[in-house]
Amino acid sequence: MRSRAFPAGLRSASPGAGRPVPDKSGARITRKYHGNRPLSVIYWTIEYYPGGRMKKSLPLLCTLIAGIALSVLLGTAGFCAEPYEETFKKTYPQIPFDSMRPTVVKGLYEVSKGADIIYYFEEQGLLFVGEIIDKTGKSLTDERKTEMLVANTRKLPLDKAIKIGNGKQTIIEFTDPDCPYCRRAASFLDARKDVTRYVFFFPLPSHKDAENKIKYIFCSSDRAKAYDDAMKGKLDTQKYTVCKKQEATDLLNIHKEIGSRAGVNGTPMFIVNGKELVVGANFPALEAALKGDTPAPAPGSPAAPGAVEPDKKK
Repeated sequence: MRSRAFPAGLRSASPGAGRPVPDKSGARITRKYHGNRPLSVIYWTIEYYPGGRMKKSLPLLCTLIAGIALSVLLGTAGFCAEPYEETFKKTYPQIPFDSMRPTVVKGLYEVSKGADIIYYFEEQGLLFVGEIIDKTGKSLTDERKTEMLVANTRKLPLDKAIKIGNGKQTIIEFTDPDCPYCRRAASFLDARKDVTRYVFFFPLPSHKDAENKIKYIFCSSDRAKAYDDAMKGKLDTQKYTVCKKQEATDLLNIHKEIGSRAGVNGTPMFIVNGKELVVGANFPALEAALKGDTPAPAPGSPAAPGAVEPDKKK
């Protein structure tokens, strides 16, 4: 396991052994302490069983994401605070947050900042960074992140996006001109005349020429056509003029910031009609979301037949 960042002001050391602690709500909490007790940051595994019935536990890797601890330090909390929010602010004054709310585990609260989530165990004044998984293996944390991501996209400045089409249905698209899955998805959507697409670019670091292509698109008099050329591979010969206008660089930075704040970590990603999230070149899920038949699969769930997983940020 790679080393992970802790919130500022908290110590870390070699992990010790964990032991399960039963909870009245039916959750089993396994704790691993770092350093000498008492210490505020603990790695947790939570397995939740409604009704308090415990079954043989499923293995759970409590993944620690350094970006959560770092990004949660940015920003400020709201003003109309619940009692548990006030307690959290007094216990962890160095950790601002966007919102807090109770979870399915009694006494455990979700603390969110941007697209990231950590948890606060109020009774013992402890934090945990990881996932809550139910008895079916579904990540309630991923489910909540999906809900937050879709909600965040409703606030996006669509005037900064490239608008393609004029259909009654809307798709917000995060893409990369050098991502092969994005190109397949673009070809799929080109065939539909019932959608209006709002395209934001989120170039992956592994695609070295992607940013130059995006700047070329931004500097073109017909951005929709330049986008189409890029997604069809017509710029792959690199026989195009690299745009050096500051406006193009600024707009690219805005797009990347929008993607990061929305919680994008791979491309392509789509939000259909402001309510359904589709990750990857998952054409069956896109079709279903456009028809309004079934919800699109959430991140981490099994892909539908014919789906292609997103190109991930590295």
